[in-house]
Amino acid sequence: MDNFLQFALFVVYPYFTVLSFVLGSILRYNRGQLGWKSDSSQLLARGWLQWGNNLFHVGILLLFAGHFVGFLTPLPVLHALGISPPIKQFLAWSLGLAAGTAAIIGVTILIARRLLVKRVRLTSRAMDIALLFWLFGILCLGLYSITISSSEAHRDGELIVKFMHYVQGTLTFQPDALSYILDTPWVYRAHMFMTFTFFLIFPYTRLVHVFSGFGSVVSYLGRALQLVRRR
Repeated sequence: MDNFLQFALFVVYPYFTVLSFVLGSILRYNRGQLGWKSDSSQLLARGWLQWGNNLFHVGILLLFAGHFVGFLTPLPVLHALGISPPIKQFLAWSLGLAAGTAAIIGVTILIARRLLVKRVRLTSRAMDIALLFWLFGILCLGLYSITISSSEAHRDGELIVKFMHYVQGTLTFQPDALSYILDTPWVYRAHMFMTFTFFLIFPYTRLVHVFSGFGSVVSYLGRALQLVRRR
C-alpha cells in the first residue's frame, strides 16, 4: 500500500499537475480574460507592500531558476564544468538558503498585510490568503530540508544526485524514476507534493498574471525603437 501511494503521489500526480497547469492556463486565457490580472491592492494600502513584494518576488524567482538549472542540468555537463556532487549540493543549499530566506520573509510580510490591514483583508478572497499560506508552507519545508542536506551525513552530494535522477527520469518517462527517492527523508517528498499541488491550482488563481509579466518583457525587447523628434 505504501509503495502504491508513493507511486500515485510521485509518478502519476506530477503528470496530472502538469496537465492541469498547461490546459488550465490555456482555457482560462481563452474563456476568462477579464479575470486575468493580479488584483493589486497597492492603492488600498501601500504599507509593507514594497518590502514584502520585492523580497518575495526576488527570492521566489531565484529559487525557481535554481531548481530549474540545478535539477535539469545533466551530470556529465556538471562534471565537465568541474562541479562535483558535494560542490553542487553546497551551492544548492547555500544559494537556496539565501533566496528562501528572502522569499519567506517577503511572504510573511504579505500574509501579515492581508490579515492585519482591514481594507486589504476585506477585499481579499479566500484563495488569495490560502495561496500565501500554501507558499509559506512550501518555503518552510524547503528551508527545513536545507538543514538536512547541509548536515555532516549528507555532504557527499548523494541526495542532490538522487533528486536530479528522479526529476530528469520523470520528465523523460523513465519507469524507475521513483526508486531514486523512496529512501530519502520525508521532508523532501512533502516539499515536492506541495509544489506539485501549487502547479495544479496555479491556473485558477491570480498568479496567472505571471504569464503577462513574461509576455510584456518579451514584447518590450522585440518591439521597434520609439523615435522622438524635437519640435
